[in-house]
Amino acid sequence: MYVGIDVGTSTVKAAAFDGSGRELAVAARPVGLSMHGGFVEQDMDEVYGAVVAVLEELTAEVEGPFELAGLTGQGDGVWLVDAEGRPVRAAASWMDGRAHELLDRWLADGTFETVFRRTGSAMFPGCPGPLLAWLAAHEPKALDAAAAALYCKDMVFQRLTGARATTDVSDASMPFLDPRTRSYDNGVVELLGLTRRRGLLAPVADPVATAETRGEGLPAGTRIANGPYDLPACALGAGVTEPGDGLLIVGTCLASLVATTELDLSGEPAGLYISLDRPGHWLRAMPAMVGTAALDWVLSTTGVRHEEVDGLLAATPPGANGVRVLPYFAPSGERAPFVEPRLRAELTGVSLESTPADLIRATCEGIGYAARHCLEAAGLTGSLAVCGGGTRSPAWMRLLADVVGRPLRVIEGEVGARGAVLAAAERYGVPLDAGVWTRPTQIVEPDAGRAAYYAKGFEDHLARLAAARHRSR
Repeated sequence: MYVGIDVGTSTVKAAAFDGSGRELAVAARPVGLSMHGGFVEQDMDEVYGAVVAVLEELTAEVEGPFELAGLTGQGDGVWLVDAEGRPVRAAASWMDGRAHELLDRWLADGTFETVFRRTGSAMFPGCPGPLLAWLAAHEPKALDAAAAALYCKDMVFQRLTGARATTDVSDASMPFLDPRTRSYDNGVVELLGLTRRRGLLAPVADPVATAETRGEGLPAGTRIANGPYDLPACALGAGVTEPGDGLLIVGTCLASLVATTELDLSGEPAGLYISLDRPGHWLRAMPAMVGTAALDWVLSTTGVRHEEVDGLLAATPPGANGVRVLPYFAPSGERAPFVEPRLRAELTGVSLESTPADLIRATCEGIGYAARHCLEAAGLTGSLAVCGGGTRSPAWMRLLADVVGRPLRVIEGEVGARGAVLAAAERYGVPLDAGVWTRPTQIVEPDAGRAAYYAKGFEDHLARLAAARHRSR
């Protein structure tokens, strides 16, 4: 048996799999987010405690032994730790918006574009470059006290194993890693004013680091591999490895990924190139800031329960009776397939005749349009897989297939944890049949008539978005 650990933004999960990839058991625990004045933070001890708790629950439910474990988790943000992996301060989340003024300045003076041309990373307020620069200016003592500025899974790996703090090429891809040399670009570090703090960047383990656990959550001596982070782990878990094939993750973040062997640093700076364990292979990533979080906000505001969504989607026609949603709800604006730190969501076409069903459908359609925008910008030409919490709604999956105009290979279950296990197996030389492990649950075909309708709706979405971007500047 194999264990996959996925340290998500709002939920920590651990899943056990047998040798054919069958999901045997899943344990999950929510973790909190502190939001105040654009700051979005997480308690590292709470996150790590949740990891240990779900592993203890899983191992109590499923008898071992476990062949190995794979670890993945949310990317970006800044997780400052001391030499033992203990928190120096609360983790700044990838959703954090405190550095937006700094990013505004870098957008205006050309720093933002220069970094993209060198690394393929379009910075956003919640990535390590702006956050570390903000901390250097406003909380230098926190940086002085830290031994490393890690990513989420790296903190967990260090505390589970006691191993030296490292990261991997996927997490390091934003924003300091040169995707050609697979090492940090010190020129970018200097450009962002962080030369003095260069020592905080964790060494890049290439391939991913391995170690044995020391007895918290998993039996002592369990072999574990650290990485890749959740986006490329989901791509592995969904079988997206051939150039041109794509993955849409309908989770808290709406992430669009396309496998590629070509590195093109021209065009509008947006998204990033995620380096993979295989040199010469990348994921062209367009991770929009908000996916299911946008729908969650609308459901909470309207008092609608998640289990009512499918029925409400059926209760109103395509176009939601004229209600339109631009789904840019994040406090830090948007980062893909463009960067606008001040962009905010818009709800239009509402009247006294509008119903909760109209609002729900308009939100799901808006998220679908955002996904199509990202997938096209990322260069999707092949098949499209989809995973994440949104796959639990069959009606939303049918709507998404219509909006993007493509069949969807739906991969249900703990796809990130599955990918973490496949990455660990590759690292340890354990033969697993990836084709069997990543077989889709179902194929959702688009309806030709509705797809044609949504193709026109997508053009309207792009026009409304262009006007909204202009107003946000």
